[in-house]
Amino acid sequence: MNYRHAFHAGNFADVLKHIVLARILTHLKAKDAPFRVIDTHAGTGLYSLEADEARRTGEWRDGVGLMAANPPSVRVAELIAPWHDLCQGLMAQSPPLYPGSPWLAADLTRDQDRLVFCEKHPEDASRLRGNFARGKRTKVMEGDAWALLPGLLPPPERRGLVFIDPPFEEDNEFRAIAEGLAQALRRWATGIYAIWYPIKGMREVESFARKVAALPAGRILRFELSRYTVQRIDRLNGCGIIILNPPWKLDEELRAVGDYLAPLFAKEGNGLIRLDWLKEEEKR
Repeated sequence: MNYRHAFHAGNFADVLKHIVLARILTHLKAKDAPFRVIDTHAGTGLYSLEADEARRTGEWRDGVGLMAANPPSVRVAELIAPWHDLCQGLMAQSPPLYPGSPWLAADLTRDQDRLVFCEKHPEDASRLRGNFARGKRTKVMEGDAWALLPGLLPPPERRGLVFIDPPFEEDNEFRAIAEGLAQALRRWATGIYAIWYPIKGMREVESFARKVAALPAGRILRFELSRYTVQRIDRLNGCGIIILNPPWKLDEELRAVGDYLAPLFAKEGNGLIRLDWLKEEEKR
C-alpha cells in the first residue's frame, strides 16, 4: 500500500485521524502549561484539492466532501468544530486546500506550545519547510522518523503528543511502529501517542493491537471505522487509530463522533465502529 498523502488528502481516513488529533489538542490546551507536538510522518502540511494528485483520485469528495450535505448533530458539530472550521475556511479558497496534520497542529496550538515535524521524503520535506518558513514555534526535520524520535524524547515541556501517521509503503510497517513505540515509551512513558493505521488484512491488524496492548502505557484506546460489512484483503476496508495515555473522556467523545462518521462513509450497510480499551488502568 502506498499512502503518499497528496493523493489521499481529505479522504475518509483523514477525516477520522484529524478529528481525533484536534480533540487531543483541545484537551491539551485545557491546561495553561505549554506542550509539544511531534508529528513523525508529517507530509507537506497543506494540500491543494485541485492538484494533479488530488484530481486523479478524487478521494476528498468521498471524505470531507460528504459533510456539507450530511451535517452532524449539535453535539458532534461542537466536537469536530476545531478541525471542521479550519477545513471550511481553507476549502473556500481558490484553489481549495485541505490541511494536513502539521497545519492543523499549528492552527490549534498556542504561542507557548512547540511543534516538531519529521518527514523522510526529500521533496515533501522541502515543501513542508516552505509552508512553515516563518513559524518560530515549528521545527522541520528531514529523515527517518524512528531514527529521529528517540532524540526528541522526552520533550522539555514534559507534556504533549506524538502523532504517528506512516505511509505504509513498507511490508514491515506494523512491526516498525510497535518497536518504535516500545523504545519511545522507555524515554517518555507519560506522553500521549496516537497511531493511525489502515485496515486491510485483519490478522495483521489484530497482531499489531496485541503488541501495542502489551506496551507499558497506563491506558490504551482503540478507535476503528470499517466501511464494509465483509472484510477483504484486496481493498482498504477502513482505518483505525490507537491512542496511548489518551485524555480523560476522549472515548466518550469518539463514540459520538463515530456514530456520525460510520454511516456517512459506509460502502455497505451503515458502517461499523469499534471503540474499545486495549488496556485500562488497574483499579486500586
